Amino acid sequence: MDYFGPAISAVLFVLIMSLAPEPARRKFNAIFAAGAVGAYLNGGFGAWELLYPALATPIVYRGLQSYRYIGVAWLMHAAWDLPHHLWGNPIWPFMRTSSFGCVIFDALIAIWFLAGAPSLTKRRSQVPSHYAEQPLRQETTV
Repeated sequence: MDYFGPAISAVLFVLIMSLAPEPARRKFNAIFAAGAVGAYLNGGFGAWELLYPALATPIVYRGLQSYRYIGVAWLMHAAWDLPHHLWGNPIWPFMRTSSFGCVIFDALIAIWFLAGAPSLTKRRSQVPSHYAEQPLRQETTV
């Protein structure tokens, strides 16, 4: 479950985020990634915990304009999860392998963001009402 739970969660995250319209999807995910920057401020590495937010904050800020920066921010977070799994405190104190699961989840969603966060679900597009009111034209042949 240490592998499959985070992977399934990442797939569900991508599918749900695919439903969000642009540009709200990009802006929300930049803000979401910014929140993840502070997840380990008490992760067991003392003053070194301040290094990651200092490095990640400008990247996340650029994520407001680019999915690729959001992807880089999630890869940076995955890289910060690994030492916490090996030597620091887990992200969820009640689950010893939670930081390892976060590595998997973050890396998988980062791939989607680096690909430009394409929508994986098809939303029904509504036909504008003025199209529905016009009769179909018939072509005449001469």
